[in-house]
Amino acid sequence: MTPPTLKQSVGSAHTRIYSYGAARGEVAVPNEDLIGPIDSSDEWIRQRTGIITRTRALEGTTAIELATDAAREAIERSGVDPSQIDAVLVATVSNPKQTPSVSAIVADRVGANPAAAYDLNAACAGFAYGVAQADALVRAGAATYALVIGTEKLSDIVDPTDRSISFLLGDGAGAVVIGPSDTPGIGPTVWGSDGSKADAVGMNHTLNEFRAGTAPWPTLRQEGPTVFRWAVWEMVKVARQALEAAGVEASDLAAFVPHQANMRIIDEFAKQLGLPETVVIGRDIETTGNTSAASIPLATHRLLAEHPELSGGLALQIGFGAGLVFGAQVVVLP
Repeated sequence: MTPPTLKQSVGSAHTRIYSYGAARGEVAVPNEDLIGPIDSSDEWIRQRTGIITRTRALEGTTAIELATDAAREAIERSGVDPSQIDAVLVATVSNPKQTPSVSAIVADRVGANPAAAYDLNAACAGFAYGVAQADALVRAGAATYALVIGTEKLSDIVDPTDRSISFLLGDGAGAVVIGPSDTPGIGPTVWGSDGSKADAVGMNHTLNEFRAGTAPWPTLRQEGPTVFRWAVWEMVKVARQALEAAGVEASDLAAFVPHQANMRIIDEFAKQLGLPETVVIGRDIETTGNTSAASIPLATHRLLAEHPELSGGLALQIGFGAGLVFGAQVVVLP
């Protein structure tokens, strides 16, 4: 007997980002508040990172609250009813609990039940990974509208005395609504990882070690020079691949929004790519800090607020971080 032929769903031929939303920690923390424990200075931090101040959340605010606020703004700006959102993807490394997922809680809070919901951990590349997956879900017919959020409360997992990373980190969330489009709005994603260098940046201990009393509370740490070299030299290659995959040149870009890791990395990135002066570069790190998975949507949200003329233009976004995970794509700005 001939088995029945299965049906497979088919979605929109193209997708685009409809809108951005953002939420930053409630407190602005200047360099002067952090220099004592690391025996440093405001000048030292500014020269090495470009950070003047960073936003951090109050004790009672978690990555979940930040994600909810950013999501609500993105949904409101999108014109899509929250009940029509059928997939919620949250990129984060700072869920206050191992489970349940941030995504399921946020889906409920914004009125998207019973949307499919899951968290993904790709560190500072998380938002780019989420956009790639949402784009694929909509084009495959697995979702009509998807909500992608990058959210972090990194102040919960930082050691104030760690000179390698403590002064870099901030708290915040950025969100986008992605849905069908008549024309291409999200280019192919170039993504990958190099787990052989996983020790270069990540958590210094496990929760099991902490519970057993053999290690202090796990916190983020990094080998700064290793991460800097990798980000500048290897990620520039990835950015070029993303441009080529999208069929555009650097001169076609209206904006460049890299992960807000370090101002020196951002500036060297732009130089290596040969970006013309007409390209507006996201430098949100100066007053927000490094917010890992939230940094790209936060920086883009600020660029669109300050430069509304960027709407409809092309932006190259690239994330890279712990586990040496990376992702890049060219998108059309809403």
